Amino acid sequence: MSMRTLPLLFLNLGGEMLYILDQRLRAQAVPAEKAHKVLSDIISTMFNKKFLEELFKPQDLYTKKALRTVYDRLAHASIMRLNQASMDKLFDLMTMAFKYQVVLCPRPKDLLLITFNHLDAIKDFVRDSPTIMNQVDETFRKIIEVYGRLPAGEFQLIRQTLLIFFRDIHIRVSIFLKDKVQNANGRFVLPISGPVPWGTDVPGLIRMFNNKGEEVKRVEFKHGGHFERAQSEGSFDLYGDRVLTLGKNMYSISRPVETHVSGPSKNSALNTTKESIASDLLAKEELNFLARLMGGMEVTKTSAPEPGFRLNLFTTDEEEEHAALTRPEELSYQVINIQAAQDQQRNEELTRIMGEFEIHDQPQQSTSKGDDLLAMMDEL
Repeated sequence: MSMRTLPLLFLNLGGEMLYILDQRLRAQAVPAEKAHKVLSDIISTMFNKKFLEELFKPQDLYTKKALRTVYDRLAHASIMRLNQASMDKLFDLMTMAFKYQVVLCPRPKDLLLITFNHLDAIKDFVRDSPTIMNQVDETFRKIIEVYGRLPAGEFQLIRQTLLIFFRDIHIRVSIFLKDKVQNANGRFVLPISGPVPWGTDVPGLIRMFNNKGEEVKRVEFKHGGHFERAQSEGSFDLYGDRVLTLGKNMYSISRPVETHVSGPSKNSALNTTKESIASDLLAKEELNFLARLMGGMEVTKTSAPEPGFRLNLFTTDEEEEHAALTRPEELSYQVINIQAAQDQQRNEELTRIMGEFEIHDQPQQSTSKGDDLLAMMDEL
């Protein structure tokens, strides 16, 4: 497991979240000024300096439920409200989109190009807000500083860590199904055409060498694909052509997006059970992780707060209610259940932290959705 995976996971998932929210804000005809405020507030919170300092510290990945809690708070950093079903769907779409990008990533180092595509698009959302633009640029520079000199082996380890994180998630997404890049069981289809990774040769030739390093024989074989050599490498600088299209906004053309949960296998159910029975040590680390990250999410308080509005990620309220009732229990993120009460010296502190980060069911009225999270944010 790589200790440098968390920042890339968070930023890419956050980029996908902003793509989805932007699409839904446009689909529900939310006034442009209000929609811009929602995205600006979320981006400003997401790129808060104190928060990013904690994010970039070398650390292990934690559970999906822990990360879900962070994104739940992040999504409610403005006047927009999401109920439980819409937040579930938002997180499902985020995770499947980035999983697709990781699976199809030509070479491990190209994870940076995917991240830069997300950050480039985020900058477009706040192009008229110089302060927030500067926050995003500072994150660009931090990524270049931290990841620019990592060896290829470390990037391979980061990619493997991400694939392990996503391995039990097989949610069918309508866009992927229509584009025939995902099968009915929720697994992605690997292409057998297009450019090969930068710096590699097109498959079809085997070269054999002797013990002196001299080529002595060549054998050609049919690979069954339609590959071509990559014409150029994407830019890893602050500005430039990334070449790679993975990580760009696939919702730029508005179209409905539905998610369908594939039936969990026995193995995935077993893994879920094992994950829920974590050790006390891991639970304490996870609570501390949440306390540090969410404590860094500073939200600017205004003297006259605007009235909130509800955003629905489903076509109708009825679909949203049905999704909430039919979602499998093992995929529910409503409560983080961590048993870590045995250390008497830290029991009181852990209990307090667990109480702060418990997510309660949100009421049905749109005006009150997210009130518990807002109250929690006001206390920090």
